[in-house]
Amino acid sequence: MDLRSELLKSIWYGFTALDLEKSGKVSKSQLKVLSHNLCTVLSIPHDPVALEEHFRDDDDGPVSSQGYMPYLNKYILDKVVEGSFEKENVDELCWTLTAKKNYQPDKNSNSVLPERDAFRLWCLFNFLSEDKYPLVMVPDEVEYLLKKICMGMSTEFNCVEFEDFFSQDSGQQSSITVWVFLQMMNSGKITRGIDKSIISMAIEEVYREIVGDVLKEGYLWKKGQLRRNWKERWFTLRPSNLSYYTGEDRKDCQGNIVLDGNCCVEVLPDRDGKRCMFCLKTLSKTYEMSASDTKQRQEWTTAIQTAIRLHVEGKKSLHKDLKLKRREQREQRDKRQQAKEEELQRLRALQEERERKLAELDLLKEAQKQAQVLLEQDEQRRREQHEQLQRTLEIQLREAEEARVSMQAEMALKEEEAEKQRKRIQELEEMQKRLEEALQQEIKARLDEEAFRYAQAGLLAEEEEKMKALMSLQEEQEEYILKTEREKQELKQEMENKSRALDEAQRQLEEVRANRHRVDQDVVAAQRKLRQASTNVKHWNVQMNRLMRPIGPGEKRPSLGSSYQSFQIPTQRDPGLRLRKRSESEDQQRNGEESKENVDSRAGSDLERRHSHASNGDMDIP
Repeated sequence: MDLRSELLKSIWYGFTALDLEKSGKVSKSQLKVLSHNLCTVLSIPHDPVALEEHFRDDDDGPVSSQGYMPYLNKYILDKVVEGSFEKENVDELCWTLTAKKNYQPDKNSNSVLPERDAFRLWCLFNFLSEDKYPLVMVPDEVEYLLKKICMGMSTEFNCVEFEDFFSQDSGQQSSITVWVFLQMMNSGKITRGIDKSIISMAIEEVYREIVGDVLKEGYLWKKGQLRRNWKERWFTLRPSNLSYYTGEDRKDCQGNIVLDGNCCVEVLPDRDGKRCMFCLKTLSKTYEMSASDTKQRQEWTTAIQTAIRLHVEGKKSLHKDLKLKRREQREQRDKRQQAKEEELQRLRALQEERERKLAELDLLKEAQKQAQVLLEQDEQRRREQHEQLQRTLEIQLREAEEARVSMQAEMALKEEEAEKQRKRIQELEEMQKRLEEALQQEIKARLDEEAFRYAQAGLLAEEEEKMKALMSLQEEQEEYILKTEREKQELKQEMENKSRALDEAQRQLEEVRANRHRVDQDVVAAQRKLRQASTNVKHWNVQMNRLMRPIGPGEKRPSLGSSYQSFQIPTQRDPGLRLRKRSESEDQQRNGEESKENVDSRAGSDLERRHSHASNGDMDIP
């Protein structure tokens, strides 16, 4: 892992912290400020023109991580000079951006990490995380880091708490994020019952060892080059150099020994009142040092030899090399696990094949037993037939011997019969051979039948797969049928609703027809009453005309029989009669208005016509 990859991990946290909406894009103004701060902490000369040109205000909107990478690589990371800046400043800048948004510990808890310790754990997480985004750490690396911290606290690592934490969430079994890791450290499950100062010292020690590439630190006695006196100094060993200070605060550096392939370390015998001595030889000088005990001397000599080896191999960091080795070991372990699983699968397949073959062998043995039983039965029958023939021959021979004297002539016949029996025996033996051949052919046929049965089983398996496919198609068809049925039910429901609406309309129509029929009956009744009234009017008109006729002096009163013949309706010129007719017309008009709504236009016109005839005197008198 090179310097650019380490810087990109920290910058990634800063970029994602500025993405408040979690859309993968950051506004140009924020990226402009971020770029300016990165140039400051990386000791890169600012290029205001390129900065303004790249992040000018336009309509392009926010910039994604892919859109920001070209500027970051070209104008910032390509100009980085290793050793000209403090990487810790870059980490602090990015931590400040991301901690405000993501790191929010419970202030009321007694196990909250100090801000400095949380920052160092964040840096350690970035160093040990996988080289892919989003940054996560695998459980093996988490366990390695926690073991280092517990070793710095001189406590034993609690594997049970660690496994319980990972077993709580199935999503954390493969990897965890830095915020989950800090939450675990803040929970106090790993550091329960340990003083915070001890935890801080352990985290600082692990931070300096892994992130700061410090292979070993501690006090040693060093012999001066000029005065040759012994002084106690605080030594810090890194892969490239061995520095020593007046105290462990590392403020006053007294010297720096550059390590290369020409350096070597040797163990010296005790002298000058010093014990556990060793020396570091370079091309120009030899540095004599004394440790507190033999164990410390062994650790220092081993650490210096490790630093020289790393320099010879061209490696800048021990823990980067160890991280790569652990990753290779994990990959090899995964490959071995995968190979073991494949081997187990192959063994299972072989076991199944062996069991299948054993089953076939049992079937063959059973078939062989059945064939053996058939052979024994055939042999038994053949023996019985042979014994029966022998008994028959013996009887015949005895009978022939007894009748030999008297039946000489029949001997020839008996010999011929015996010859026939021998031929029959030969035929039976030949038949037995043919039966054996047929039995062998039957065994072969059974074996062929077993082979055909296995082939048939394969065909049945293939047929079963096709049946499964057919069943899936059938299920799809059933789903389509159900969907069609639902649509049909909906259509049926709609038709029922419309049918109910039609029935309701039909019922209303029937009610209207019934009302109309009643109205028609009322009209007929009104017409009948009108005709009755018209008849009455005619009658009373006649009577009125008869009464209103003036009688002249000296006229005879007509007889009853001839009264109708001599009666004439006076004309309308008579004013008295005209007045009566007008009053009668008004009475009839009032009577007609009562049934005017139910009488049609033809009945009204007919009534007016009759009234006009009556008023003119043209109406016949009944």
